[in-house]
Amino acid sequence: MKQAAWLNDFIEQTQEKWTSISDFIWENPETRFEEFISSRYLSEQLRKEGFQVQTGVAGIETAFIGEYGSGNPVIGFLGEFDALSGLSQKCDVDYQEAVQQGGNGHGCGHNLLGTGSLAAAAALKKYMEEHQLKGTVRFYGCPGEEGGSGKTFMAREGVFDDVDLALSWHPKNRTGVQGCSSLANIQAYFRFKGRSAHAASTPHLGRSALDAVELMNIGANYMREHVSQEARIHYAITNSGGISPNVVQSEAEVLYLVRDKNMKATRKIYDRLCKIAKGAALMTETEVEIVFDKACSNYNPNHTLGKVLEQSIQEVGMPSYTAEEYDFAESIWNTLTDAEKQSTELCEEINLKRLPVQPEGPFLTAELIPFDGKGFLSGSTDVGDVSWITPTAQCMYTTSALGTVLHSWQMVAQGKSSIAHKGLLQVAKVLALTAIKAMENQDLIKQAKQELQEQLADHPYECPIPANIKPSKLRESLLV
Repeated sequence: MKQAAWLNDFIEQTQEKWTSISDFIWENPETRFEEFISSRYLSEQLRKEGFQVQTGVAGIETAFIGEYGSGNPVIGFLGEFDALSGLSQKCDVDYQEAVQQGGNGHGCGHNLLGTGSLAAAAALKKYMEEHQLKGTVRFYGCPGEEGGSGKTFMAREGVFDDVDLALSWHPKNRTGVQGCSSLANIQAYFRFKGRSAHAASTPHLGRSALDAVELMNIGANYMREHVSQEARIHYAITNSGGISPNVVQSEAEVLYLVRDKNMKATRKIYDRLCKIAKGAALMTETEVEIVFDKACSNYNPNHTLGKVLEQSIQEVGMPSYTAEEYDFAESIWNTLTDAEKQSTELCEEINLKRLPVQPEGPFLTAELIPFDGKGFLSGSTDVGDVSWITPTAQCMYTTSALGTVLHSWQMVAQGKSSIAHKGLLQVAKVLALTAIKAMENQDLIKQAKQELQEQLADHPYECPIPANIKPSKLRESLLV
């Protein structure tokens, strides 16, 4: 408990620094691989904390590593800071109103995520100095998690290879250790090229690329019946070929994201999808170019570390909330649809019986959901690739009202709230405490590594992104 008390004092005494950093990132939302302001700002904060900073890591402009110390163990904290397009939203309000129409917004709480991990790294550094602990602490600035798989590109270049363990977290509406796997995914563009013609006078001379996209989508939708229950198939038409119905569309593009329980299963769906695209091109006498965009592996939770992470949450304790915070949470709850209120999204993610929300509230919880290693996370995360290289543990932490859905305006609206700040500060203590426990009892690291090695014996890691694929910015990726 002395460790937890020390961390509590350090984080609370420096809390204004961390909340200000998080708010700055919230105010400058940038999408995948375009996080120039956020990346530069976080790098500057690391230097102020006494870290040596390397930028442009793995050939990615906005990726960076802050490092302190030397030798083993090497403890890595994973930080994200990218936002989502089209989710601009004012803060601390219970109604939808954009700051900038069509602008970006932190709908997944990555302003909190990166800052919480940075605060944990700074706390561990300070603790190492005062207690003369040997080892290396690293903060990994990981861009492009949203639709870019930044960590997977970084993993391909070997930046995690010498890490002894990695820790991460994610903002949520409840708190618990993520003890289950996620879905792997592959994302690719299917670009069709046909021939334009006058749609009335010479339609027989045209070959519609838009027809090919539509036929591909129909084929993919029929395939949905014949994939596993865990699988997901998503698509967005990113180029419909123009706005003139009297012109046969000579080009069109659709972006697909496919997921399944592991990369082997995901590749099978992707291969079938490629055949469907080629079939659509054959039917329409068009050509198709398949452009692999990104991929990420399923998350492989380390239960040895997960149990330590849960113990750390228990030792640090959960935050207490004011009447005003409970009222704000209720006002957010009242903006949700009935379906959102009844959603079991979180219990699917950490595979636990959903804690019912009473009609009278409270709509904000400080309760820890017990660790459970069953089930699967229906989403994906590029933390997955790190977890196949080094023992990795990740927790979810309360930063929003119950029922808040990720990638929603409600999540953005709460991103600078006192509720979010309290979660950020508490999880920084939790991550740092977990790291200290591992540093002071390196048998934990040995056990965690042994667990990973046993898993790798049957499922060796292979980076799912081919060597020739480079990270692309959101705007670049949408250009034909």
